[in-house]
Amino acid sequence: MQQKLERNTVIIYSSARKNGNTTAHVNSFAEQNDVRVICLDDYKIAPYCYDKNYKNDDFYALFEVVLKYDHWVFASPVYWYNTTVQMKSFIDRITDYMDDETLKPKLRALRNKDFSLLSNASSLEAPDIFVEMFKRTFSYLGMQFINHHHKNTQSAA
Repeated sequence: MQQKLERNTVIIYSSARKNGNTTAHVNSFAEQNDVRVICLDDYKIAPYCYDKNYKNDDFYALFEVVLKYDHWVFASPVYWYNTTVQMKSFIDRITDYMDDETLKPKLRALRNKDFSLLSNASSLEAPDIFVEMFKRTFSYLGMQFINHHHKNTQSAA
């Protein structure tokens, strides 16, 4: 994903450290491309709830913003083969659009969108299960996978 992007792109990221490796990875990518960067950690996203009784929650407004972009780049560190809690909450909350008839048309718009993944960990590659979670989830929603770029954060001894 080092090439210049020619599509309307948003980076959606989360990390436990606001100025850590993931932010550096995101900033490096963003400097090469004209993209919007959204840090999920700046928003309140409640865990998915069947009754959808969310108080002071930013998910719906945030999702409406990202729906305007054709290419979504998810960025996250790898934590125990998974993503951050905030990223997982964002992904889980997409379910709100799946089981609400008034929101389903907006969810169908994902069928015309692409996604990519930026990851980092103290390993040469991201675990397959980490990458597959994103691929399977967003492919299920009809999005087309474009690329994955992983950074090894382990410094050479």
